[in-house]
Amino acid sequence: MAMPSDMTRRVFLQASAALIVYAAVREPVFAQTGAGLPGSLRRNPELDSWLRINADGSLSVFSGKVELGQGILTALAQIAADELDVALARVHMEPVDTAHSPNEGRTVGSNSIPVGGAALRVAAADARAVLLGNAAQRLGVAPARLAVDDGRILLDGRLQSLSYWELLADGRFDTRASAGARPKMPGDYRSVGRAVPRLDLPGKFFGQPAYVQDLRPAGMLHARIVRPAPGGRLLSLDASPVERMPGVTRVIRDGSFVAVVAEREEQAVAAAGELRRLGRWEHPALPAPAALRARFEALPIERSIVHTQGSNSAPVARELRASYSKPYIAHASIGPSAAVAQWDGSLMTVWSHAQGMYPLRGALATALDLPEAKIRCIHAEGAGCYGHNGADDAALDAAMIARAVANRPIRLQWSRQDEVLNEPYGSAMFLDLAAGLDASNRIVRWRYDLLSCSYNTRPDAGESAGHMLAARERANPLPPAPIRDGTQPTGGADRNALPLYAVPHQQITEHLVLDPPLRTSALRALGAYGNVFAIESFMDELALLAGTDPFEFRLQHLDDERARAVLRAVRADADAAPALDAPGQVGRGLAFARYKNLSTYVAVIADVSVDEASGVIRFLRAFAAVDAGQVVNPDGLRNQIEGGIVQAASWTLKEAVRFGPDGLGSSDWASYPILRFSEVPEVQVRLLDHPELPFMGAGEAAQGPTAAALANALAAACKLRVRDLPLTPERVRAALATSRVSDNAAA
Repeated sequence: MAMPSDMTRRVFLQASAALIVYAAVREPVFAQTGAGLPGSLRRNPELDSWLRINADGSLSVFSGKVELGQGILTALAQIAADELDVALARVHMEPVDTAHSPNEGRTVGSNSIPVGGAALRVAAADARAVLLGNAAQRLGVAPARLAVDDGRILLDGRLQSLSYWELLADGRFDTRASAGARPKMPGDYRSVGRAVPRLDLPGKFFGQPAYVQDLRPAGMLHARIVRPAPGGRLLSLDASPVERMPGVTRVIRDGSFVAVVAEREEQAVAAAGELRRLGRWEHPALPAPAALRARFEALPIERSIVHTQGSNSAPVARELRASYSKPYIAHASIGPSAAVAQWDGSLMTVWSHAQGMYPLRGALATALDLPEAKIRCIHAEGAGCYGHNGADDAALDAAMIARAVANRPIRLQWSRQDEVLNEPYGSAMFLDLAAGLDASNRIVRWRYDLLSCSYNTRPDAGESAGHMLAARERANPLPPAPIRDGTQPTGGADRNALPLYAVPHQQITEHLVLDPPLRTSALRALGAYGNVFAIESFMDELALLAGTDPFEFRLQHLDDERARAVLRAVRADADAAPALDAPGQVGRGLAFARYKNLSTYVAVIADVSVDEASGVIRFLRAFAAVDAGQVVNPDGLRNQIEGGIVQAASWTLKEAVRFGPDGLGSSDWASYPILRFSEVPEVQVRLLDHPELPFMGAGEAAQGPTAAALANALAAACKLRVRDLPLTPERVRAALATSRVSDNAAA
C-alpha cells in the first residue's frame, strides 16, 4: 500500500542529517559548494525546478544551461546520474524553458560546468538524500543502511522491492535545496570522468529534427527580413507589387523594419528579394581598414586602468615596445539565425537558439512592451553558436511579426547574407605593449594598452534591449543602449589582459570605444583571443631580446606550478613526435594562457610550414596540454580544445570582416573565407586530470594560445614577426619583402 503523500515529502532535513554521519569523514571534492549553495542553486532553490522523477522510470533534469554544440547537456547528465545513482540512459535533459526551468542566465564564459554543474551536483545530491529519507521511513530503518543501484533501493546491500519511482507520490520533491548532503567522491563515480557518447549527436547524424530551423508547427507561416546596411535606414518603399506576389500573406513595415510573410519559404525568399529591390536605402560610409585605428581614436573613448602595481618608472637595462592588432571577426555560424514565434492574444511563445532564455524573455518584454509573464521562451539548438550572434535579434524579429499575424506560428529565417552582415562582430583591437628587462633578463616593468569596442552588448530587460536590431529600426525605436564592457576578474575586451607572469611593476589600461562604427558583442573568448595573441607573441620577442629559449623564458616568470606543468607536458609531447617532412620553411611556436586568469590552463605548440614564394602558411599539427581541474567527460573536453584550436586557426590565418567607404564587403563564404577541412591540422591533446579539484570550464581556453603559437611558429620559420592578424599570404609576402629590403640595406 502506498504511503500518504505527506509521508513522502518534507523529510529532507532529517534524512540529510543522518546521511552526513557516514559522509563526514571525507572532504567533498566539490569545493564550489563551500558552506552554502552554489550561486545558481541559491537563486533557484526549489528541487522541483531541477529534477523530476517520472513514472516511466526516467528522470527529467532541468538545467538553465543550453546546448550550443559543446556537448554540455551530456556532461550535466553524467553529473546528475552519478549523484542520483542511476544509469545515464535514464536521464533526460529537458530544453531550457522559462515556464519551468531554473534561471541560470546565459550559457557563456565556459561556465556551464563550474556554475551549472556545480548547482546540479548539489541539487541531485540533496534529491538523493530526500529519496533515501523517504525510503528509510517506508522501511523503518536508518538512512545510513541504505544505498541505491540504478534508482533501486538496497538495504544492507540487499535489493528491495522499492525504487525512486515509488517514493514520491506525484514525482515532486516539494522542498528546497540546502547542500546538507555531501556530493560523491571521485572513487564513487561511475559516469563522471568517462568518455561517454554525446546524447545530442545521434539525431543530428541521422537527419532527425535537431535545430530551431527544423521546427514545423502546424499552420506555420514563413517570414524573411529585409534590412538596411548596418547603421543605415529605409527611406521609402512601395510594397504593393510584393503584396500581390504568389503566397504572400502580409508585408510588415515599421520604420526601417521590413518583413514579408508567406505560405511557403521560397515565396518568402522571392518576396524579400523584390522588397530589397523596391526600397530606397541610406547606407553610411565606413572607414578604410588602414584608417580604423585613427577612427577609433577620434571617437569618444572611456579610459580605465584595469590593473596597476609597482612603479612605471622602475629602472630597466633594456626595453622593448611592440604593437599588435586583430580585425573585426564574424561568428559565421554554419546555420544562419532563426526563430519561431506565436502570439495567441495573451501569450507570446518564442523558440530560439539564443544563449539565455530568461535574459531573452526580459529583452522581448521591454521591446514588445509586454509583461514578462506574457512571454515564454524555449531553447532550441542552432547550428553553431560562438557567442552573441544573431539569435536574439531573430527572436525579436519573429515576435514582432507574430504579433502582427496573430494565432499562426511564424518561422523567421535569416539568410547567409543577413547573418554575416547584421550579426554583432568580435571587435577589432589595437594592442600596445612595452616591457623592460633587468640585467639578469627578468621582466621588471610591463605596460599594456588595449583599444577596443565592447564585447558585451547582450540584450536583457531594460535599457539593454535597445541593443537588438529591430528595436532600433522601428518607427518608435528604443533609446540607444549605453555601451559597457565586462569587468575584471573575467573581463570583456580586457579578458586575459593581465599577464599571468610574475612582473613586479605593471599597468594595464583599457581604452573602450563608446560609439563604434560597427556593432560588436561577445565572440568566443571575448578579448582573450586578441590579448593572449599579443602577450604571448610579445613574450617570444622578449625571449629573443634576452637570448633565452622561449620555453625557459616563460618558466622563469611563472610561479604557478599548474601553469608550469602544462608547459612541460606540451613540450614533452611535441618533442616526442616524429620529425616533420614538409616543403617550405618549417617552424614551431609555443604559447600559453590560463583562461580568464582563473580558469583552465592551456599550452599549445604549433608546427607550420611556410611557402615563402606564395606566403601561404600550412598549419601541420598542434599539441595541447590542458588542466581543467576535474574532468567530467574526457572526450568532450578534448573536443572542445580541438574545436577551439581549429576555430582559432581559421581566425588567425584567414578571417577578417571586409569593409570600406562603400560599406561592408563580407556577406558569404566567398567574401568571408574560413578554414577548409583540407587545412585542418593534426591535433593531439593531453588532459592533466585533477579529480580532487573543482571544475574549471574549458570551452574558450584554446583560442588565444593557438593564435600566438601560430604567430610564433611563423617567426621561427621565417625569422620575421607579423603582428597584425590575420596571417594571410599577402601579409606574409609583404613582411618577407620588407625583411629582404632591410637585409640588403644592412649588407
